[in-house]
Amino acid sequence: MQQEAVVKIKPHKKYSLANFLIALFIGAFALMCLLPMVLTVIVSFTDEGAIMRNGYSFFPEKWSAYAYKLMFQGGSSVMRGYGISLLITFVGTLIAVLITSLAAYTLANKRVEHCGKIGLFFFVPMVFNAGMVPWYLICTRLGLRNNLWALLIPNLLFNPFNLFLVRNYMSGLPDSLRESATIDGANDAVIATRIYIPLSLPVIATIGLFYGLGYWNDWWNAIMLVDNKKLFPIQYLLLQLRSQISMLRDLQYMAGAGYVTPPSESIKMATAVITIGPIVLLYPFLQRYYIKGMVVGAVKE
Repeated sequence: MQQEAVVKIKPHKKYSLANFLIALFIGAFALMCLLPMVLTVIVSFTDEGAIMRNGYSFFPEKWSAYAYKLMFQGGSSVMRGYGISLLITFVGTLIAVLITSLAAYTLANKRVEHCGKIGLFFFVPMVFNAGMVPWYLICTRLGLRNNLWALLIPNLLFNPFNLFLVRNYMSGLPDSLRESATIDGANDAVIATRIYIPLSLPVIATIGLFYGLGYWNDWWNAIMLVDNKKLFPIQYLLLQLRSQISMLRDLQYMAGAGYVTPPSESIKMATAVITIGPIVLLYPFLQRYYIKGMVVGAVKE
């Protein structure tokens, strides 16, 4: 008997008007999201006089890197601020993610008595806030003044939203994983660190991005708790620089002086480029975990 040859014909993809319109809409939306970032970079390299005459433009009349030169002319302070921000962001995010993950595992563990009532104690601070004065008094009593701990500890206490996000994700994992590990002699520390946390990587990457953004963009703790200029993070240094340039521009305008126009507009864009740079470079690597973690962790199965 001759075996009949079976030829599988792959179906052709159907291209419809609806698919074309959807692709066109997504492409236009992506372009609209990208153009402001491109414009920000271009304006940061535009001469201040050209901005005053023509406004923001993708094709500037005159290029200039004066805004960047002005920010980095005291190079040591800016680079030191960058180093402090990177250090605080890395260490703070790592510790905060670890604390949040372990606390979420405890609340997701059905063997823990009154875990629902314990979760209520984390939910109340998410709704009600004691205010700035008690927060400041507690920080000063703990010695969080003019040191790196003042930039690290206040934001280290995990956000209840992140805690419940991870707890919901872990609650969706099969209980048989914990039961099997317990039968094999594993304790809760081993189960949490070797089973639950690795399986919860998508949602952990999501809260890691949240914590990292919080630490990187933080300037409030520096204003309230730090007076030593050597400990200022990059965000606070750039905030001071922008304020000084705006004040200088206003004084020159009031005095009618004919000095060189301070780059107030271009320096705003330059500070934006400098501050968002690390986050923009990091986000593409966490994007797939971020989306999956938000979708799965936000809904309890």
